[in-house]
Amino acid sequence: MAVQPTVSVVIPTYNRADLLGHTLDALAGQDLPAEQFEVLVVDDGSTDGTADVVRAHRDGGRLRVRYFFQEDEGFRVAAARNVGIANAEGEVCVFVDSGVLLHSGGLRAHLDTHRATEGPAAVCGYVYCFNQDNEDAREIRAFVDPAEPSAAIEALRADGRWPDYREGFYARNEHRFHELPAPWFLYWTCNTSANTEQLRSVGMFDEAFRCWGGEDIDLGYRLHLDGARFVVNRDAAALHYPHEKVYDERAVSAVDNYRYIAEKYATPITDLLTIVPTVDFLTVNDRITEQGLPRCADFLAAQRG
Repeated sequence: MAVQPTVSVVIPTYNRADLLGHTLDALAGQDLPAEQFEVLVVDDGSTDGTADVVRAHRDGGRLRVRYFFQEDEGFRVAAARNVGIANAEGEVCVFVDSGVLLHSGGLRAHLDTHRATEGPAAVCGYVYCFNQDNEDAREIRAFVDPAEPSAAIEALRADGRWPDYREGFYARNEHRFHELPAPWFLYWTCNTSANTEQLRSVGMFDEAFRCWGGEDIDLGYRLHLDGARFVVNRDAAALHYPHEKVYDERAVSAVDNYRYIAEKYATPITDLLTIVPTVDFLTVNDRITEQGLPRCADFLAAQRG
């Protein structure tokens, strides 16, 4: 009889078979016993060899992996992640993207954080090598062997190259992350985790998001209101292997999503999303404090009262 997993790793993907293969290889190298985690790959309509990559890992006995396919009806990453959450058997869901390669201790670190936290946790893992516009892609590819992500991460940790994009924020706020008025602004699902039952109880991802950007912080907002304790864990480390993207184009597509979040929740803090890109997610909590804005829960309670 199969042992029920403790961790469910949810990976949405679309036409990134090679990157997905690197991500699955890294998961196959986890030091968390294989029976303690499962992997759920949710394909948003790929036409490449994605299904074959998953099959090779499953049939080769390298991973406990399930594959789900949804027809290509445009950008539906929120819906894809929801398929994973709905089918997850683990008590914790870890979210990673294709091309995000976890350190061998990454899943264990996520799980240890949840077990050490009183009440539900929303964990932000650490992500090396993220570039907004792939400006260092050639150097990163030359430095990183995707077959040995742990070795690369240890080297990066030692010499300080290509740290997490949020490092400046973390250096200032890591010790008090859970106390900030809006930690959910930094809840980016390239490497995060949350309690599975809480994810379901808050409504999972909002499937109204049909272009890039914002569906993760929208979920983070609801986890925050529901009492999740936001935690940074540098040991839940991964690296972001370079792939083609144009950040400026993505940022433009995200503006409407941020306005949607602001209109949906209508608090002074969420209203800050209407002035993107003027507001900087890395300094927005400082801005909230400087302006004396009420916390969202307090504002909503006052409105009801």
